[in-house]
Amino acid sequence: MESTEEFLEIYVMALIAESVRSMVGSYLEIVGKVENKEAVVMTAQEVADLVQAGDPSRLCEVDVVTTATRAIMSGTYAVLSFPVAEAASFLRARRAWINGIAVQVGPCPNENLGILDLIVLGTAHSRSRQNYGGGHLFRDLVERKKVQVEVETDDGRSLQADVGLDEMPHARLFGSRHAFKNYSAFVNAGVEPINTIFHSRGFAPHCKESTFSGCGEINPIKNDPLLESIGMGTRILMNGAEGYVLGTGTRSSKERPNLSGFADMCQMDAEQMGGFVTSAGPECICSWAVPIPVISKTILAEIARLDRGIPMPVNDVKSRTVIGQADYGDVWTNVDLEVEFAAEKCSGCSPCRAAEACPMRAVMNEAGHVHRSDVLCFNCGLCATVCPSGVFSCRLGAIRLRTATGIARTVPVVLRQSDRLRAVLLAEELKSRIINGSFRMAEPVERIS
Repeated sequence: MESTEEFLEIYVMALIAESVRSMVGSYLEIVGKVENKEAVVMTAQEVADLVQAGDPSRLCEVDVVTTATRAIMSGTYAVLSFPVAEAASFLRARRAWINGIAVQVGPCPNENLGILDLIVLGTAHSRSRQNYGGGHLFRDLVERKKVQVEVETDDGRSLQADVGLDEMPHARLFGSRHAFKNYSAFVNAGVEPINTIFHSRGFAPHCKESTFSGCGEINPIKNDPLLESIGMGTRILMNGAEGYVLGTGTRSSKERPNLSGFADMCQMDAEQMGGFVTSAGPECICSWAVPIPVISKTILAEIARLDRGIPMPVNDVKSRTVIGQADYGDVWTNVDLEVEFAAEKCSGCSPCRAAEACPMRAVMNEAGHVHRSDVLCFNCGLCATVCPSGVFSCRLGAIRLRTATGIARTVPVVLRQSDRLRAVLLAEELKSRIINGSFRMAEPVERIS
């Protein structure tokens, strides 16, 4: 940790220890202040800016911190229920596909009702559309696009129907493993390139490049690592829709907790979700925004922790073993959150390397002219890595890989799998909703053990 940040951390700890607020507010007290429009609500980025500016004394006044993350979240699935045919058209569905994606039929058989209950995995791949998966399907539905449903009945007949989200009485998106406290960086320590979900191209060997995920100091559980305020029933925003925390997710641990939750797809914002193409196939993007009431000194201390003080393990992508350590200051300090686009610099490469590499298909080359969809762009930075003409530019940072043997090396980041720019905006949106009363904070039903 740099000396300035060491000083700030010590200063913040001293302020908290000596604060006259020997008892921070309870959840109900803070909710009452919010309802009476007396609460001090700040985004996690605003808190970090105060600490970085050397003015952390105001933190003891904060009642609620709004946090957010937007990233690839593999543990995503949808539960859909909707009619595809008239009653008695078929007894039961044996198999089904939506836009070529195989779905799990059930759990309810819906005998003779002409209705399907389906489970769709966010990481499922289409049999008919290249580089199209569950994440793309979810976004298409939320954009109110019609999707093609194919059904194989139990007697071997085939049925087809075009269905939209507004014709689905039940459509919920679930996270079985979302919003890790913080994730990891990855390198390929081997001697051959590797296709993996952690890179959109073949991952170069010999630790020549790195990728990572996690929004650092604005990440929800980073600000409440003991899950003192986040519990079962905590109201959140998932892809812009109000939803709830169900508990911890799969592979959650004390050291690296994550959350499970759900929300109604009909209320979601398509721009906050979608598909992300990797060299191992399409993955699924999700966004969370979570309010953190400052109900303990631990939370008060953690909201002041900056990126440089947040460890980030570095994994070998093939063995999935930790080979060193870095921190989130490496990848989120003195970098660009947004990829700059300068179409006039295009030299007309054919094929366009950026268009080929873009995991969001946000870059298009039409008749020698390059275009970018700002709505689709994830700010991953890969286009800036591969474009030889400087059409795309973005400082992505580099991890400072430190090993147990004392060896240190700098590995440039070539791809981000978290979009911190939009996460910052999501935290701002949640703050606005809390202040104007359109989002009501809900005390957890039970604390997560």
